[in-house]
Amino acid sequence: MKAVKATLGIAILVSGIFCASAAFGTAAASTPAAGTVTLYLTENPSGTGGTTVITGAIGDYGKTTEMKVQNGLSVVKLRKGTFEENTAKISAALNAAPTTSNNSTCSFSASATAPVTLLDGTGLYAGISGTLNFTINVGFVLPLYKSGSKKGQCNTSNNVVPLAEIDFIIGTGKVSFS
Repeated sequence: MKAVKATLGIAILVSGIFCASAAFGTAAASTPAAGTVTLYLTENPSGTGGTTVITGAIGDYGKTTEMKVQNGLSVVKLRKGTFEENTAKISAALNAAPTTSNNSTCSFSASATAPVTLLDGTGLYAGISGTLNFTINVGFVLPLYKSGSKKGQCNTSNNVVPLAEIDFIIGTGKVSFS
């Protein structure tokens, strides 16, 4: 179960939180003021996408459509620019989080909280820095084995695709621009 949660949760977290993208718009003429931001994200990793909204010192939004992760950094593409996030601590927290499960319904959930550092922005977000405290809540339903000795049991293998899954993520913290 831990391997399923780690595989699904990390892929989902990374694809959802860190790779929200929409049509890349023209950057605004001036850098936003430093201040507090809150990031809201819903993610449906089964391929139908989700939505990201950032409020406060940054007001922007995007649709979740793809994952781009390299060297523990994830790229966020929004209408007014991009920035990277260091996902190492939230990934580790989700891996270590206990999973609540109901094997009779094949439903599972997990949550974790950890800091995520912002860096390397472009467009409106050039010179961004700061740390947001992220909380992720993940819920998913897995299929049953259809044949064999495990027929009728929850399929918790590492390569299983959930029947349905959704993540709710909120990150709050301060950003600044150099």
